[in-house]
Amino acid sequence: MSTLLIEGKWVTPVEGGTIDVINPCTGDKFTTIERGRAADIDLAVKAAQRALDGAWGRLTATERGRILQRFGELILKHNEELAQLEAKDTGKPMTVARNDITAVARYFEFYGGAADKVHGQTIPYLNGYNVSVVRVPHGVTAHIIPWNYPAQMFGRTLAPALAMGNATVLKPSEDACLSVIRLGELAQEAGLPPGALNIVTGYGHEAGAALTAHPGINFATFTGSPEVGVMVQEATAKNSVPCVLELGGKSPQVVFNDADLDKAVPAIVKAIVQNAGQTCSAGSRLLIQQDIYDKVMERVSAGFAAIRVGTPEMDLDCGPIINSKQHGRVSGFISDSVASGIPVVAEAQLAPGLPAGGYFVKPTLFGAVPRDHNLACKEVFGPVLTAMPFTDEEDAVRLANATEYGLVAGVWTENGGRQARMAQRIQSGQVFINCYGAGGGVELPFGGMKKSGHGREKGFLALEEMSTTKTIVQFYN
Repeated sequence: MSTLLIEGKWVTPVEGGTIDVINPCTGDKFTTIERGRAADIDLAVKAAQRALDGAWGRLTATERGRILQRFGELILKHNEELAQLEAKDTGKPMTVARNDITAVARYFEFYGGAADKVHGQTIPYLNGYNVSVVRVPHGVTAHIIPWNYPAQMFGRTLAPALAMGNATVLKPSEDACLSVIRLGELAQEAGLPPGALNIVTGYGHEAGAALTAHPGINFATFTGSPEVGVMVQEATAKNSVPCVLELGGKSPQVVFNDADLDKAVPAIVKAIVQNAGQTCSAGSRLLIQQDIYDKVMERVSAGFAAIRVGTPEMDLDCGPIINSKQHGRVSGFISDSVASGIPVVAEAQLAPGLPAGGYFVKPTLFGAVPRDHNLACKEVFGPVLTAMPFTDEEDAVRLANATEYGLVAGVWTENGGRQARMAQRIQSGQVFINCYGAGGGVELPFGGMKKSGHGREKGFLALEEMSTTKTIVQFYN
């Protein structure tokens, strides 16, 4: 079957060609996807525009919402099938994959229900005038999603865009997109008109670059590295196209000496091991008040030692790294840190009998990391936790803000005033107090500060991002 969906049809690329899909648990090829290029992107963008001018553009907000809610119901119906695809493609444990698919359904439920609840406003003006401000879709929106949560990212970016009436072109990652392709089929089954959703698989430097530079798009979203995010902004800027960017993080977990460690420690361990640490919001820096540093490290070490790494069907705590390149990057961070004298305080264990060619890494806890070391500043995007002590609240704020990123932060303290002060002073798009992640929260606006990007996804703010305003002035005197 083709993996290019253009104007309601699964087609082969104009220039042909395929890309091997590698199982991260074995390192072996297990299928292929189509290699879309600029010509295919051009067809997809033009198909999206025709959908806007045709059946999709004529639907009311209520009708759009019903389609999205039907889509959500179909996703739940096919949860196990989609989870199996997601797990094989990414290597994540089956329980995690099933939760991801449930989350995708929730996106379409939430935004399907919200589609007809985005209201405008009237403005009192001069006598003889009626003035209203209404929200309208951007038009054709471009969506480039990563490999770490392909199914979830499908829902996170497309559901609000479709709810607002945009026609969409999606470029999934070449490293993991099988669940996305199946979701595209289910979207058709749910009744999405041809051209409202177009999918072009391919390499980022070919299909992705062509999409962000296409003069026919009106808005773009991208999740990935800061380096590629800059390239996306440069490409869209040439056509004066706005974009939302989510570009990673180096998120701190700040533990004060009055923290409830029974609550904090399990959340701290999970926040870095979840999805093998391949999460933009991973809690990758553990900042501990000096007088409880040893106590916290002892408990977190025990948590790491209990972690087990395995294949999806083993359904353990952690799976492999996505590909050979990323495996080398994560392993390099670990080996370089050891070589520079930073102590490994604890490691997780690999399950026995793992395939020899798999991209498995032991989750690793490093202690007493110098504040200027790469491990303290750079995003590893793997299951590597960096621990550092701090002295007081001022030092905690300084250390929490001491990276280029500002995506998520966790604060663990029972002091209400300190909770409020830290939440205000940490430079981060989300701050969690005595919790972390809060279940992913479709309802919670998500996005970064500094080099973590700009714009917001999730929650009602995503509907504002995926639309623009039009001011209508009527003279009636």
